[in-house]
Amino acid sequence: MSLLPRFHKPMPTPTSSTLLHTSHLSATFQSSNGGLHVLDDINFKVEEHQFVCVLGPSGSGKSTLLRVLAGLLEPSYGEVRLSGQLVRGPQEGVAMVFQNANLMPWRSVCQNIRLPLELAGVKPGEAAARSQELVELVGLQGFEDVLPQDLSGGMAQRVAIARALVQDPDLLLMDEPFGSLDALTRDQMGGELLKIWGIHHKTVIMVTHDIHEAAYLADRVLVLSSRPAKIVLDLHIDLPRPRKERMRYTPEFGVLARTLRDAISNT
Repeated sequence: MSLLPRFHKPMPTPTSSTLLHTSHLSATFQSSNGGLHVLDDINFKVEEHQFVCVLGPSGSGKSTLLRVLAGLLEPSYGEVRLSGQLVRGPQEGVAMVFQNANLMPWRSVCQNIRLPLELAGVKPGEAAARSQELVELVGLQGFEDVLPQDLSGGMAQRVAIARALVQDPDLLLMDEPFGSLDALTRDQMGGELLKIWGIHHKTVIMVTHDIHEAAYLADRVLVLSSRPAKIVLDLHIDLPRPRKERMRYTPEFGVLARTLRDAISNT
């Protein structure tokens, strides 16, 4: 499928503290039954260092939105700006983590992590040093030379996250990165992600279908309606950081989760 190209309406340049800005963003796909309208007039800003989660019903266009933000898909209308610059394709400074780790099976943990550096022409010694730093950051010391076939699902996703972070991106996009993991491993990986975010404070936009995961991880949660998707709720998560596992069982957390669930149920 390909996106139908249309006129891009000029928009004002966002303020310097705004890293990402979408204006009147819409996306329509060509299909055998005609046009499939996926996104409809999406408008939001993301400030530097924010952690934003995106929720919505299945098939609402969450992954499509993320791919448009990454410059992998062209919007039918409207625009995306990153640091004030119009996004017209894949951008330097943006890294993406998918639901599947997508590791190269013939490359070891360290070799997978340093692949983006090799493609960017970074000197071998520097690439090796930076990949080792990321191995330690994601807690995979001792597994540097292990192949993906010998890693658990959670460990493979740690490699994928390290591979994204080794590029030192301004914006980290994550498309249901823990969706294929069991519930316990998923919660553990969420905790690990918060530890990593607490060190680097990258700007993160993460798609998830898990309401409690969104409420636990994010500073803000955007809730999309059914297709064609609109933003029906932009909820500030007023929970202190660093987040602790026990927060999931507090009345305040329950109210946030219920608000998110109601927003999704009413779309």
